[in-house]
Amino acid sequence: MFKKTVVAAALILILMVGGIRKASAQDSSPSKSAPEAERIVNAYRLDFSVNETEDGKKINTRQYSMNLNGDDNSDIKIGTRVPAEGKDGEFSYLDVGTSISSRMHERGGQMALFVHAEISNFAIPDQAQGNSSHPVLRQLKIGASTLVVLGKPMLLGSVDDPNSKRVFQLEVTVTKLK
Repeated sequence: MFKKTVVAAALILILMVGGIRKASAQDSSPSKSAPEAERIVNAYRLDFSVNETEDGKKINTRQYSMNLNGDDNSDIKIGTRVPAEGKDGEFSYLDVGTSISSRMHERGGQMALFVHAEISNFAIPDQAQGNSSHPVLRQLKIGASTLVVLGKPMLLGSVDDPNSKRVFQLEVTVTKLK
């Protein structure tokens, strides 16, 4: 009698394990969406232009480029770290130059681009206010988000220089890489 009970319990256990395996195999059917690791990722090149105009005429342009995968972010930073003396003779550093951060998201066939750009430089002496011996920094920041149109320049932002008749514009052209 004991042997029959053990054999019956073992048989029931084998049938249950087989049923669980069959149920889990059905859950991984091909009709479900592909896992994140198998999703196709597109690559893009972002070409930035910082245009400086005065009285409607372009007087200066700076170019920056980066490659970026969809659903990723990237940064460009170029400039100088300037020491600044603080309290009790301690020094900290100021970043002076250009910094551009970009983030891209692909959703439902559309691409959204988020950009944060910061450009700073030293004021020329005749623009510096006051008689301070410390350097005066000029700074502009543009934070923008837009839907991407491939291959066409898009204006992300425009700012007026409060000390002159100059206007600074940030443009981007997004190109899909093959």
